[in-house]
Amino acid sequence: MFKLERGKTMTEQTMKQDPRLEQVETVEDTQRGKYLTFAIGKETYGIEIRFVTEIIGIQPITEVPEVPEYVKGIINLRGKIIPVIDVRLKFRKDAIAYDDRTCIIVIALDNVTVGLIVDNVAEVLSIGEDHIVPPPDARTGFQNRYIKGIGNVDDNVKLLLDCALLLTDDEVEKLEAI
Repeated sequence: MFKLERGKTMTEQTMKQDPRLEQVETVEDTQRGKYLTFAIGKETYGIEIRFVTEIIGIQPITEVPEVPEYVKGIINLRGKIIPVIDVRLKFRKDAIAYDDRTCIIVIALDNVTVGLIVDNVAEVLSIGEDHIVPPPDARTGFQNRYIKGIGNVDDNVKLLLDCALLLTDDEVEKLEAI
């Protein structure tokens, strides 16, 4: 069931008959299989474009006390306060100085908007499901809860992140409180 503006609900069957909802499906279809790629060190990562609201250059960050090291603080983006996370630190990589290539990818998760600080943004790629393999499982000794899949594009590996798993429920609650 889906909630409408007027508080009414519709079943999926009714949705298929409602032409107003075709546009929503079209937008989701055009974003399907598209990933914004970015670099952290030598690795290239991708996140589904549907989570990305915008990309901005690095800007002054107001530090917030008593938060994990990877939470760099907050920014004011056109009047909206957004917590920012250094993905490099979240992934337990060494910190580096920010430069003119450093970007903040603003993503919208279920209940919170977050800025992800990355070394640089590369491009938007279309990666078909036939070019994505699941990550190796724990039996191989490789386990990373953030990796949703591994994309193979022109013989280059892209580690595709699961935005929903970037932050735990506890982390989301803490970020909402900032």
